[in-house]
Amino acid sequence: MFRDLFSLDGRIALVTGGSRGIGKMIARGFLNQGAAKVYITARKADPCEATAKELSAEYDGECIALPIDISTVEGCDKLAAEMIKREPKLDILVNNAGAAWGAEFDEFPESGWDKVMNLNVKSVFFLTKALAQPLRAAASHERPAKVINVASVDGIFVNPGETYSYAASKAAVIHLTRRLATKLIKDHINVTAIAPGAFKSDMNRAARDHGDEIAKRIPSRRIGTDEDMAGIAIYLAARAGDYVVGNTIAVDGGVVYANAGLEIAG
Repeated sequence: MFRDLFSLDGRIALVTGGSRGIGKMIARGFLNQGAAKVYITARKADPCEATAKELSAEYDGECIALPIDISTVEGCDKLAAEMIKREPKLDILVNNAGAAWGAEFDEFPESGWDKVMNLNVKSVFFLTKALAQPLRAAASHERPAKVINVASVDGIFVNPGETYSYAASKAAVIHLTRRLATKLIKDHINVTAIAPGAFKSDMNRAARDHGDEIAKRIPSRRIGTDEDMAGIAIYLAARAGDYVVGNTIAVDGGVVYANAGLEIAG
């Protein structure tokens, strides 16, 4: 009864922002669990090709680079067209590509707002929309297709850093996940989200460069590992996560849900 709960044998996946950081962790995890093909996309071609070559050499499955900028609707449509040319069915879409911007409130620029919102929110919606056809083709009542959005704990709690558009975008992703789930579950497509905490990446330089110091502020007393991120993505993508719909799961060592708030005297 419980065989292959976490197997991804034969499945086709697309991971945006898959050349590095969290996206690369997820792509590697899918291949480790038997995915037949994992497509990765990124804006820069050389790192995307290098990661695809690296992961293909490590696993039986194939990692394929599709370096495309998806910060515009045109880019989303281009990526979808390239995928559909190659694969009539898509089992798993991971919307991971993202951007951040930090600036003081009085100096925060419109360009920093628009760049983050366009990639972190608009592209999640329009890429999912553009890939609805192959997702529907792969989906069934017995084995739903999966859309996994990568949000952030910054969309759940208030980070003291002045990253206004990033925090707003990740809160938007969390609610968009619920709205997309409401629509797409009717087509046997499960939409969920992951809200990472501190993981080493170019976007989270504090965790990358000062992990020991950051760990002191986390209830688990460590930052996240590649296995932590791969594990939650595999769970949601595999049979084990088939009854999880619309949820956002914080993977953060307890920062959001195991941290005491401020004590207020009565």
